[in-house]
Amino acid sequence: MSKSIAQSGLQLRSLITSSGTLELSLVDEPVPVPGPDEVLIRVDASPINPSDLGLLLGPADLSTLKVAGTAERPIVTASLPAVTLRDLATRLDQSLPVGNEGAGLVVAAGSSSAAQALLNRNVAAIGGAMYSQYRCVPVGQCMPLPDDATAVDGASSFINPITALGMIETMRNEGHSALVHTAAASNLGQMLNRICQADGVKLVNIVRKPEQVNLLRDQGATYVCDSSAPSFLDDLTEALVATGATIAFDAIGGGKLCGQILSCMEAAINRTSTEYSRYGSSVHKQVYLYGGLDRGLTEFTRNFGMAWSIGGWLLRPFMQKVGPAVMQRLQGRIARELKTTFASHYTRQVSLAEALQADVIAQYGRPTTGEKYLVVPGRA
Repeated sequence: MSKSIAQSGLQLRSLITSSGTLELSLVDEPVPVPGPDEVLIRVDASPINPSDLGLLLGPADLSTLKVAGTAERPIVTASLPAVTLRDLATRLDQSLPVGNEGAGLVVAAGSSSAAQALLNRNVAAIGGAMYSQYRCVPVGQCMPLPDDATAVDGASSFINPITALGMIETMRNEGHSALVHTAAASNLGQMLNRICQADGVKLVNIVRKPEQVNLLRDQGATYVCDSSAPSFLDDLTEALVATGATIAFDAIGGGKLCGQILSCMEAAINRTSTEYSRYGSSVHKQVYLYGGLDRGLTEFTRNFGMAWSIGGWLLRPFMQKVGPAVMQRLQGRIARELKTTFASHYTRQVSLAEALQADVIAQYGRPTTGEKYLVVPGRA
């Protein structure tokens, strides 16, 4: 390994103890030597996604959060409700690294030609433990960034872009022609809106605030429904009549929204139905839950017939299902459109130590659409 590469680097860890305490800290981790088909990345930027918060914070009660230690090495603690510990049995008393994706410079590479081809290049990577100053990953988990792209440009190249493209792939593979998306003002939602406009896919956007309606309409969205509006169910039904959407991807999870989408889909289908069936329409309606911004119960009233499904949708199973050829096609598009279709915007950039400040955790730890934090591990 080059003498210019540090022998160790900081890594953010999350620990949940069997006594019901969350502990976040920074540890010194030896910098690994890459194997033949691996590269060592100096991580320069890594986003805090909703999927990261589940591991980082778990179900901790943030009102009990305390910060000790020093400014450079803070130690964060918070209490967990006792009822949650049973579901966390397999992770108790383990100090786990955090961060699903990120980007940075390849500073060392293994002996394979694929690894050597990435040396001294900026790459995006997925593979966990990205809230680290250095991360060693297999070549297959890397995506070379365009020459004019920075690590900040490429930090969110996997989770949101492939999720958005995966929704459209799933829609087409399952025989649907239009889709519904909730929490649509998020970075991912805005990205999906741009993709659908470019690809000619009809998209129904569901948001939670009037200002989010204006945000998406200013970006060219045709169908935007505000779930806080008194006319929401009527507005959603009309949008479904216009688009014919029969598949939805729901980031909210809890509450009544999932059932409302299915009910409005059924109502839209029945607008043009000529035959009555006590089992409802024969058109299959699908809602995939892919997030949990609302951690409450998922509630619905079965007034949408019998041809329906509610299921879970996760990125990694999708990637495994579609296989390398499809993933190569999707990643090629992401690289070509990194600064346009797949551009991400961040509310704030923070160092590893700043990410453990109480006021910062209070901001990124709440489920707020449209706010995204970026960890910059090399920042002092």
